[in-house]
Amino acid sequence: MESILEIQGLTKTYPGGLTALDAVDLEVRRGEIFALLGPNGAGKTTLIGAVCGMVRPTGGSIRAFGLDMARDWRRARARIGLVPQELGFDIFESVERSVRFSRGLAGLAPDPGKIEAILRSLSLWDKRDAQIRMLSGGMKRRVLIAKALAHDPELIFLDEPTAGVDVELRRDMWRLIGGLREQGTTIILTTHYIEEAEEMADRVGVIDKGRILLVEDKDTLMARMGSKEAVFTLSEPLHALPPDLPGLSLSLGEAGRSLCYRGSGADADGELAELVQALVARGIRFSALDIHESTLEDIFVDLVENGG
Repeated sequence: MESILEIQGLTKTYPGGLTALDAVDLEVRRGEIFALLGPNGAGKTTLIGAVCGMVRPTGGSIRAFGLDMARDWRRARARIGLVPQELGFDIFESVERSVRFSRGLAGLAPDPGKIEAILRSLSLWDKRDAQIRMLSGGMKRRVLIAKALAHDPELIFLDEPTAGVDVELRRDMWRLIGGLREQGTTIILTTHYIEEAEEMADRVGVIDKGRILLVEDKDTLMARMGSKEAVFTLSEPLHALPPDLPGLSLSLGEAGRSLCYRGSGADADGELAELVQALVARGIRFSALDIHESTLEDIFVDLVENGG
């Protein structure tokens, strides 16, 4: 798949010696949703700022749409949208005027129909004449998204787009993001709601202490590093594990009334199926089976805690 963003050896060291980005290499493909995950202070916002021209890198290179961001910043930036983490507005401006102004900044001709469509998609049309200072925090964040979409960006950064947003507004935003992806827009997002990244992202990158720990297809990552735990509630207690059971990771609990299996990686499903067949063949009956699979958040926490 064609690359839309290529970052090589990107470094940012601030006066005083703090290294926020440490030789970051990253490639983002056109049309994908890429989730960049990391703890607070990991370098996510600095990386976004470097691509969007708000942070001057110490070293390395950034190419977007095949353009060198150091030489063709204006042309490349006009094709990028940004929804920043921090709210920042002229609070006395009306919603519609603020969004129209963002389109004009990109050098595009006025398009009232386009602005109306964006505002309607974000449930902002009824608020179009309201001053931004009168809006709730969640509605202000919707205005940020509208401003980022006003110039039809091909690549959009969403830096914690649903922070401080209630559940209903969050669902609306994710429906909008799904629609953008269907239209071919490339989306790079950071989020504290890792379950949203698990649902939406095609690929996942994990950054910590300014270093990229991992970039991988989400489904491949889940299969490779995911774990599975299955607890069988036994109809009759076992005093010990039968010696002829398959050589799996098994343990007894609750005075022999439960049997726990733990597995990881792509083999876990096959091992669990083999275990069920083995129990049935040996006449070991169970009344319930509870299965827990690790989430992307579990994998993320393990990667950060163990440094990749």
